[in-house]
Amino acid sequence: MANWPTGATDDRVANWPTGATDDRVANWPTGATDDRAVLTGLAYSVGGLVVLGLASEQFVRGAARLAVIMRVAPIVVGAVIVGFGTSAPEMLVSGFAAADDRLDIGAGNVIGSNVANISLVLGVAALAAAVPVKRAVLRREAPLSVAAVAVFALLVQNGLNRFEAVALGLLLVVALAVIIIGSRTDPPGALDELIEDGPAAGRAVRPVAEVVRTVVSLGLVAGSAFVIVEGAERLADELGLSGGFVGYTLVAVGTSAPEIVTALVAARQGETELLVGNLLGSNIFNALAVGAVIGMVGPGPVMDPVLVTLGSALMVAICGVSWLAMAGGRVTRRKGALLVSLWLMSVIVLGSGEEVAAAGMGALASG
Repeated sequence: MANWPTGATDDRVANWPTGATDDRVANWPTGATDDRAVLTGLAYSVGGLVVLGLASEQFVRGAARLAVIMRVAPIVVGAVIVGFGTSAPEMLVSGFAAADDRLDIGAGNVIGSNVANISLVLGVAALAAAVPVKRAVLRREAPLSVAAVAVFALLVQNGLNRFEAVALGLLLVVALAVIIIGSRTDPPGALDELIEDGPAAGRAVRPVAEVVRTVVSLGLVAGSAFVIVEGAERLADELGLSGGFVGYTLVAVGTSAPEIVTALVAARQGETELLVGNLLGSNIFNALAVGAVIGMVGPGPVMDPVLVTLGSALMVAICGVSWLAMAGGRVTRRKGALLVSLWLMSVIVLGSGEEVAAAGMGALASG
């Protein structure tokens, strides 16, 4: 460099035509994506969801058995232990996303899971066989569920802060108290499937084995949740999708996949008596418990206005329609078809809203 003549330039640069660009860049399609990054994101998401589904089932089973071994009242096991266990996937996935400053993915997972539970899962089960609905569930869990999702929808409009997270946690305590007090007259047997071959069946259960089952499965749930968030972020970035839309669709359906399979099997075997109550309870935990978690670990605005406005409105509306569908005491195949159609419609409407919003932002940027 010391012997380089003053003012001299590299011929490769000096002779480069004005305005010319490297063909490798010029010929790269506008908006092109890295296929490897997309496949990696998809592999992370799908692989994580598979592990999550298997591990979450074992976590719920182990936690329920441990609670029974410790002589926790069955009503508390059903309302609290099982409730938290079934919402653990959504809680960890949304919590990791919020902690990583992707509150849009976390909120999208909450909203999408609530919609999927009460439309896709219930609708698929009803298509296989009519699903009965207890009067007690219509009086208790149904209004609590609709109220919970409405509160979450209201609070998420301006983002979530820690004060609102505490408020959601307190509302969860109130909701659990109402459920526990109201469930005292319910017939026993709700935990039979979870603790089969366990203490309720009169068979010896090794506490150490159940502790290992619970701890290991919880670790797998946490690990897979982290992987899912990583995959969702990559897909959103590479495909140009909003984190809220990815959370509402891929992540939410993935975390609800175990419920879909369980509901379908239960419907085919005629064991759907507890299905509606479990789904409504899951929505209560998603809106209040998961909402509280993401507000505590990642407070701030949700950077997806379409999800916040349109997605929240769809959630409340579909939950309200599903409540009406249960009013007759059972969800028939016709109602099940309607519920599945509502879920498909919500995905299309939300996706269209995202496209309109993106087009508007592009117009503003070019102007």
